[in-house]
Amino acid sequence: MKRYICSTCNYIYDPETGDEDGGIAPGTAFEDIPDDWVCPVCGVEKDAFELYEE
Repeated sequence: MKRYICSTCNYIYDPETGDEDGGIAPGTAFEDIPDDWVCPVCGVEKDAFELYEE
């Protein structure tokens, strides 16, 4: 699964770990996260994330 990076604070959403504090279970693809989810670090909306390519 693809990882996504927050364009504001550089937090990387990794589907393998999810965001348990935000109610996102491990194994959840970024595309399957609800639209009202926000970055757990800086609080920006989901649309501020971009595909992360190493």
